[in-house]
Amino acid sequence: MTRKAQLNIIIFGSDTPAGKWFDIGLILTIVFSVFIVMLDSVQSIRSVYGNALNMAEWVVTILFTIEFMLRLYCAPKPLKYTVSFFGIVDILSILPTYISLFVPGTHYLTVVRVLRVLRVFRILKFIQYIEESRTLIRSIRQSFRKIVLFISAVITIAIILGSIMYVVEGETNGFTSIPISIYWAIVTLTTVGYGDISPVTDIGKAIAALIMILGYSIIVVPTGFVSSTIVNYNRTEHVCDRCKEPLQSLTNKSAHNIDDDDIG
Repeated sequence: MTRKAQLNIIIFGSDTPAGKWFDIGLILTIVFSVFIVMLDSVQSIRSVYGNALNMAEWVVTILFTIEFMLRLYCAPKPLKYTVSFFGIVDILSILPTYISLFVPGTHYLTVVRVLRVLRVFRILKFIQYIEESRTLIRSIRQSFRKIVLFISAVITIAIILGSIMYVVEGETNGFTSIPISIYWAIVTLTTVGYGDISPVTDIGKAIAALIMILGYSIIVVPTGFVSSTIVNYNRTEHVCDRCKEPLQSLTNKSAHNIDDDDIG
């Protein structure tokens, strides 16, 4: 076996001891790198350990650069890997540090490296759950039009109620413009409630209470769209071709008078 093939097994595979240790070491390095970036964003820590954190960040970046070059070297199709999801994430995980040489502060964007931890799915053998994620994505796509229509309705409601609040409360009570009033309506409708703007008049408070109740009423609607799609998918895809019963309910095959080959 050539050295290139051996590297491919270690770097891209996880079935060998060397491959597992490589992935585990990579994930620990990623977590360590993200932790460094978080610490560096704290002024009190950066003022004391800034140089050490910067040096550690560059060491990690160089290691990731070498790792990326090795992936390109041993990948069967380097270009295909480069434009793949993990290839793009690998590039984005090292670029901010180099860009920070010309644009200060961009190295904080290296937190995107946390996406590389998704490789833990290969190590922990979670591949069997990929089908579940595909079902969720498929359901979201099928419900996309309903969700867009719902969001459009919510935006329309926020614009109308925000405009009404601007008229009712006025600039003296903090609703200085219609955009600001719409911002307040959105914050209230989503039940976030920052509290930076609040109605003063009785009519304004009544409208605010209506928006809060409305927010609780509509917040679960998108979830209902996706959930119903998933249920319908399970009903149509996981039934027996012969008896049209859910496969999960076929605990007693003799009751249905069918063999293993009859189950769809």
